[in-house]
Amino acid sequence: MPTPGVPTPEAQTPAVGVVVLTQGKRPDDLRRGLESTLAQTGVVLDIVCVGNGWVPKGLPDGVASLALPENLGIPAGRNAGVSAVSGEFIFFLDDDASIPSTTFLLDAIDVIRRDQRIGLLQPRVVDPRGVTNPRRWTPRIRKGDPRVSSPVFSVWEGAVLLPRSVFDATGGWAAPFFYAHEGIELAWRVWDQGLITWYAGELVANHPAIEPTRHSFYYRLNARNRVWLAKRNLPAVLVPVYVGAWTGIQILRWARRPTALRAWFGGWLAGWREDAGERRPMRWRTVARMTRAGRPPIV
Repeated sequence: MPTPGVPTPEAQTPAVGVVVLTQGKRPDDLRRGLESTLAQTGVVLDIVCVGNGWVPKGLPDGVASLALPENLGIPAGRNAGVSAVSGEFIFFLDDDASIPSTTFLLDAIDVIRRDQRIGLLQPRVVDPRGVTNPRRWTPRIRKGDPRVSSPVFSVWEGAVLLPRSVFDATGGWAAPFFYAHEGIELAWRVWDQGLITWYAGELVANHPAIEPTRHSFYYRLNARNRVWLAKRNLPAVLVPVYVGAWTGIQILRWARRPTALRAWFGGWLAGWREDAGERRPMRWRTVARMTRAGRPPIV
């Protein structure tokens, strides 16, 4: 059994391209995250800070900058950073996230290399202030103990690692989404390569516990992208099944919040009316694999 944090002889010094996306609104958090990445040992790093409508400045030594002239949204912003880094692996880190262990990347790569089925890894997410961690950070229906690892079918996007070849085969993050649900699509497209998406409960990333509803566009994009997710990725017969299931879930969740539900249905209609971009329906064998693993892509 390999020792965590120590590379095996056949896998010395893995190279990792790191993409950190920011609008420059959280300079202290950004610096903390970049410094936690620069502190990683046993890996060769190629780090870029992507300014989404912002020119990165005051970056630590060893971090390149890429300024986008406008805010392209989270998925497209991450995609822009990918072309600016090299490495066998690629790691995405939000600008308000950090990695507390200096061997995090090496340990995560070791998990992937020891199990060739794993195509994407998300660590356990912990608020460093000690407050209660949101249940949504454990991306499975039966949450259970967040320290327990398992295959999953969506990811919290703030800290994810995957082989560069796997990422390229997914077609990248869902650029048209702008915000919300791009982690589900990425996970599904990893599964469609015959691999699995893995939640690693023994590895930790830090992130403050902040509600996503703080964004004014949350409800609309949540619904629009749910429809787009189905239209882009599911066999045609499953599209109305998946959307119908989530429509019922949202009605039950927000029945006493008419304003939120009204905004949600506005996005739902937009999802059907507007172009979702490239359609790459998953294979039926992927549907079968996901079903056997406990989560058929209908909910």
